[in-house]
Amino acid sequence: MSPQMHRPAAGSLCPACAEPLEEDDRFCGACGQELSALSPPPGGDRPTLAVSVPPEWRTGPGAEASVPAEPSSSPSSSGDFELPPPQTPQTPPPPVADPRIAPPAAPPAAVPQAVPQASVPQAVAKVCVACRSGHVDPDGYCENCGHAQPRERDHMERELGPVAAVSDRGLRHHRNEDAFAISTTALPDGSPAVVAVVCDGVSSATRPDEASLAAAGAANELLLTALPRGIHPEQAMREAIVAAATAVNSLAGQAPAGDLAEHGHGSHHQLNAPACTIVAAISAGGLLIVGWVGDSRVYWVPDDREGPAARLTEDDSWAAQMVAAGLMNEREAYADERAHAITGWLGADAYELEPHTAAFKPDRSGVVVVCTDGLWNYAEGPDEMARAIPADAAERPLHSAQVLVGHALDGGGHDNVTVAVLPFAVARPGAGSGYDRRV
Repeated sequence: MSPQMHRPAAGSLCPACAEPLEEDDRFCGACGQELSALSPPPGGDRPTLAVSVPPEWRTGPGAEASVPAEPSSSPSSSGDFELPPPQTPQTPPPPVADPRIAPPAAPPAAVPQAVPQASVPQAVAKVCVACRSGHVDPDGYCENCGHAQPRERDHMERELGPVAAVSDRGLRHHRNEDAFAISTTALPDGSPAVVAVVCDGVSSATRPDEASLAAAGAANELLLTALPRGIHPEQAMREAIVAAATAVNSLAGQAPAGDLAEHGHGSHHQLNAPACTIVAAISAGGLLIVGWVGDSRVYWVPDDREGPAARLTEDDSWAAQMVAAGLMNEREAYADERAHAITGWLGADAYELEPHTAAFKPDRSGVVVVCTDGLWNYAEGPDEMARAIPADAAERPLHSAQVLVGHALDGGGHDNVTVAVLPFAVARPGAGSGYDRRV
């Protein structure tokens, strides 16, 4: 049975919040209580308390009912029934909205402000350098064609003030096993010292890339410590090579001695322990100091090209030994397939360590080229190296190193290629041979 609908009497109170009501009110203006569901007063003006039915009491969708309170059985002095004693007030139920009145519009939900695209870090998917369509997996291979992707060491460039270096994997090797380190520091008198270290990993040894990196870092670190303390640059160079050898030896652990069988052109002794060569140059106090073990080289090229270019190192190689022993001339020795088999290197499998050092005092400005055989195989003679390096090498060492690496790649790029270019300036150029050897 539906409850009888009626309007509240003028001056009556809201049964929910006791606010005064107007005669035409259908909802309480204070709490929103619907007033149309109240039952009319039974039998005259005796009031009836109206209580909203809890939802679980309702018998149908949207059904509403009023429950009259039972009057007390004891009459009052006026003969009317008394209202039951007041109950503990309870939290009024939420008001029921009038279906004929549209509810107020809800405030719009907060919309996140658009963040500028540039400020949101995005994970950039690497695209294969070979097929240009497949993505590269975490192991460095294309998910589409399977092509191995270039690694960080495949091509490295660095410029530091007056010295620069570039290293490249080349066109035939699957990884770059060369490493370099360049740095600048100051002697105790405040004059500058510039350092370039280049190392070539022995491919037939284990972990040659780790060996070259360890050697270059150790040598450079020692030089940066020794030179500011006033140690003579040539003595510092010798100590740096010993430190580099110690760093490479530490990679071997308990590796057994290797098989020292020789191989042909472009290869070295078969080794088990990590191994590499090293060559370095220091420009300090008007002197040019070079040091090496192996077959990486240092070339001197005068800026004016009037003085002769020169190679400042001697290879630890089969070919060099043949020439030194007078058994072959240089052309014959380096044409032999055994020419590049090295006789000196850094590593636990090496023979007795014999660091080579030399000091020079150039009488004119020029550039020093410190490189692995990946470059000098394509510019072996000093004059060839002088023709390969740009004329403005002293002003643009990084560009010149890039050009020299490009020269090797254009020639075939059969090996890793690493070159450092170190300009050497003197105040007053002379007219001599370009440098004087100091023992």
